[in-house]
Amino acid sequence: MSTNMNAEESRPALTPALTGAELLRWYWTLAELGALAREMGLSAGGGKAAVTTRLAAALDGLPAPAAAAPAARRRTGRQLAAPVDGATVIPQGQRCSQVLREYFVREIGPGFHFDAFMREYVAQHAGHTLAEAVAHWHTTRAQAAEPQEVGAQFEFNRFLRAWHARHPDGARSEALAAWQAHRARPRD
Repeated sequence: MSTNMNAEESRPALTPALTGAELLRWYWTLAELGALAREMGLSAGGGKAAVTTRLAAALDGLPAPAAAAPAARRRTGRQLAAPVDGATVIPQGQRCSQVLREYFVREIGPGFHFDAFMREYVAQHAGHTLAEAVAHWHTTRAQAAEPQEVGAQFEFNRFLRAWHARHPDGARSEALAAWQAHRARPRD
């Protein structure tokens, strides 16, 4: 982000009159981008990066970028129903359900929550038992306590984490005001 702005720039209105380059200079929410895409007759489907790419191309009069192959739909199959115990086998396509949550809280305690480690385990370990999932929970606690990378698509969360690192005693209201100022400036 440039600190050498000649004049105080303000975020332009999000309209079909923008250029693709100008669109990319500013922060927009997915809702804002989706509204513009629909106004322009474009698909508003997909994540923020896909909608932004599609809009930037259309605003510059370029052909739409090739769509990525759709993600394979996860087959949900049979889901576990209560009662479950440590010998219960995780079926293919099992979701992090209330049945699993109740079991894990009973076995691990009230501090249990489905974090990335447990969501990945349930999704990737069909054929393993719930007792093995409990053991996985306990072996991943040290790693889970470390700060995890926040995905690039979560710009607001990334901003807040960085802001609080620089201002450890800062109030949430100050962080939100800083976010509003940040998103109102161009990215370059």
